[in-house]
Amino acid sequence: QVQLVESGGGMVQPGGSLRLACTASGFAFGIYGMSWYRRAPGKERELVADIGSGGGSANYADSVKGRFTISRDDARSTVYLQMNNLKPEDTAVYLCYAHYYRLEYWGQGTQVTVSS
Repeated sequence: QVQLVESGGGMVQPGGSLRLACTASGFAFGIYGMSWYRRAPGKERELVADIGSGGGSANYADSVKGRFTISRDDARSTVYLQMNNLKPEDTAVYLCYAHYYRLEYWGQGTQVTVSS
């Protein structure tokens, strides 16, 4: 059974940091590209960051460049999103996404709220 389980969300003040984790099971994690998306109230789902299989390349949305870092640990079947200098506009549900050609899986999401 395929599972993507996100963790690490919560509430933080502006300027704070959070580290999200997404642990996968039920598929060959190492060959999949992994991404983090977010969905804010009233907005379209947005690609935040993605990383290739083997951790070869990472890409970021302009809105998070220099603040967020995506990484992966294939031995733990886990992808991370380190989020620094968080802003209120980063408030959203963050979702983990795995993709390999036409195969794709989504996690349920974890809520991140940035508020003073």
